[in-house]
Amino acid sequence: MSRQPEVLWAQRSEKVYLTISVPDAEDVVLKIEPQGILSFSAIAHGESFSLTLELFDSVLPEGSKTKKKVGSRNIICTIQKDKKCWWKRLLKSEEKHPYIKVDWNKWHDEDEESEASVGSDNDYDDGENEESDGDDGLLYLPDLEKLRGK
Repeated sequence: MSRQPEVLWAQRSEKVYLTISVPDAEDVVLKIEPQGILSFSAIAHGESFSLTLELFDSVLPEGSKTKKKVGSRNIICTIQKDKKCWWKRLLKSEEKHPYIKVDWNKWHDEDEESEASVGSDNDYDDGENEESDGDDGLLYLPDLEKLRGK
């Protein structure tokens, strides 16, 4: 019997971002059909992982603008929506799934989208590159010796 991996999701008006948590995944199979059916399977540490999701609405098939990236900790999927709109939820069914959670680190509200870099895949990083591109997030501390007048 296969286990269901944890899935984190976020969205923009044109895309859905999924992070499927399966560390050291091998034999990864990910299929996305235009009707919004996503099928995933992988093997990690001798255990089988699989899931099938019926997404809220239709999407563009894999060949066009849908991308996947297999990392050492996660499988990252960027799925192009068929229509530019905001989904009420990830899945068609309103049923709660304990293994599907919102990725609050990547989430943008509808009104925030115009302020953010819309459509940038750089918004969705898998966290494996820990180096910073600049001083973002660094705390500025003044030089106290200069302030004392020494």
